[in-house]
Amino acid sequence: MTKLYKALTTVTLAGAIAALSAPAMARDTISIVGSSTVYPFATVVAERFGRNTDFATPKIESTGSGGGLKLFCQGVGTQHPDITNASRRMKKSEFDMCQANGVKEITEVRIGADGIVMANSKEAEKLDLSLKQIFLALAKDVPNPDGSNELIANPYMNWSEIDASLPNIAISVMGPPPTSGTRDAFVELAMESGCKQFPMIAQMEDDNEDKFKTVCQSMRDDGPFVEAGENDNLIVQRLAQDPETLGIFGYSFLMENTGQIQAATVNGVEPTPEAISSDQYPVARSLWFYVKKAHVGVVPGIQEYISEFSSEGAWGDNGYLVDVGLIPSPRNERMKIAKAVKELAPMTGNEL
Repeated sequence: MTKLYKALTTVTLAGAIAALSAPAMARDTISIVGSSTVYPFATVVAERFGRNTDFATPKIESTGSGGGLKLFCQGVGTQHPDITNASRRMKKSEFDMCQANGVKEITEVRIGADGIVMANSKEAEKLDLSLKQIFLALAKDVPNPDGSNELIANPYMNWSEIDASLPNIAISVMGPPPTSGTRDAFVELAMESGCKQFPMIAQMEDDNEDKFKTVCQSMRDDGPFVEAGENDNLIVQRLAQDPETLGIFGYSFLMENTGQIQAATVNGVEPTPEAISSDQYPVARSLWFYVKKAHVGVVPGIQEYISEFSSEGAWGDNGYLVDVGLIPSPRNERMKIAKAVKELAPMTGNEL
């Protein structure tokens, strides 16, 4: 064997080993994916964490709740995310996917609450919408207006066609895609609740739950509802340009843009921190993040980052996250969750 052949063989073997081991190489930056709604809160914590500690500022990607959980559950190893944010609770199917892929120990953290708003430009008329009207405006199929017990393709193109008290303008609503936790929460809290106002559809929940879900959760695709992607800031920009369009997004984005946009009341209730935390506002939901215990101690700073996030200075009643729109959990609940964070208490799956 020639020296050249030996050298080439050694180089080739070294390259192959490097290629195989590259995904598993250690990194010094926490990798976080997930919800666009939780993204602003996580970013504020990450920036403070990077400024005030010796750890690198975590890298955060806004992938949507469903997309983040899919990435998170793909496996253990530094080629996979350490934490995923979610604007809805993990589904049992997602927990099972994690388990099947070796992501066995997961700590669940409820960080607080948020409301989902339907907002428009301050240059436009402020709307007072009922859950029933929201369903009629945005559902793919609705009860026939003639009063017969049949479902037809949504015929409503103007708000005033739904109710004469609403403005005579075209229904134009921008909202999140199916991968978004905001979308999941909106169809469950707003669309399903509005759907149940019709006895013929409410009865379906007992008779044929799959059909009920399809009718109540299917958004129209004929123009009045437009999927706007995961970037809620783009929706806000569009609302400022088009006073007749409404947008669906988290309360925190309303807080950040109160100079430009206003929220509709839903069933006569304003989306305020008090109304959201007390469940008086009909479209309120919890916010979460999930931690992969196997990565703690491998990627530096994970325990310290989640401890910062779950500190009273961050998510407490007077914490800095309140300033960017987070609705804090009750104090006794925060204390219980902070203890679970410190202990990295694993989920069992029975919570879901």
